[in-house]
Amino acid sequence: MNKPTLVLGASLKPNRYSYYAIQRLVANNIEVKALGMRTGEVSGITIETEKLPFENIDTVTLYLNPKRQKEYYDYILALNPRRVIFNPGTENPEFYKILKENNIEFEAACTLVLLSTNQY
Repeated sequence: MNKPTLVLGASLKPNRYSYYAIQRLVANNIEVKALGMRTGEVSGITIETEKLPFENIDTVTLYLNPKRQKEYYDYILALNPRRVIFNPGTENPEFYKILKENNIEFEAACTLVLLSTNQY
């Protein structure tokens, strides 16, 4: 089952976890959208720099620290994903509460681990 995923905080730097996540999601045949600071391409996926109104996003996986997340709260809510994954270092109790109030699942987990253990 495909779970279209938005990688928020996507990076063009090969040593970044968001870069690895895009590669692993693509390798697992998961549809990927990516939003970052700089436009470019990773594993055939274009990294956008504008908050585009993507449709049918199942999962948003975060690679932004909590302070940087604030400007994306409304954007993520508007996407109405089924869940939001808070990767290590992105944990944000304030945003957890907002997501819960909007009936959006969330988990503090590592996308790479979830994929490697078939729990994604």
